Amino acid sequence: MKIVKQLHFWTGLIFVLIFLLTGQYMDLKYDHLQGMEDGPRMIFRSGHIYLLFAAVLNLVSGVYLEPLTGIRRTIQLLVSIIFLFLPWILLAGFFHEPHLEALVRPWSRIALYGTFGAALMLAVLGFKRS
Repeated sequence: MKIVKQLHFWTGLIFVLIFLLTGQYMDLKYDHLQGMEDGPRMIFRSGHIYLLFAAVLNLVSGVYLEPLTGIRRTIQLLVSIIFLFLPWILLAGFFHEPHLEALVRPWSRIALYGTFGAALMLAVLGFKRS
């Protein structure tokens, strides 16, 4: 479990840096989204914030993750896998979704539903622990 904690921590730290770099990308490539249509602009900005969200989830997991036992450990590992893949999926969405028609968000949708499911699993684990 120590390796999983370290993976979470470093993934979180790397994605805080990526969050900062994507802000610079929007500034330098798209003049901080000035003059862009509202739809793509909204998708860029929300995708940018989603990256910070995923980074913070991983940083917190890297600091506070405590190993569980039995089936609870298996569920905890599944949640960790979701949290570790989450920022990569959101990063793909950040670059692809603003250019899609009809404001669809396939990458972000997968990541956010996965986060919701993982959060429910963590809530069940926490409830049974008390």
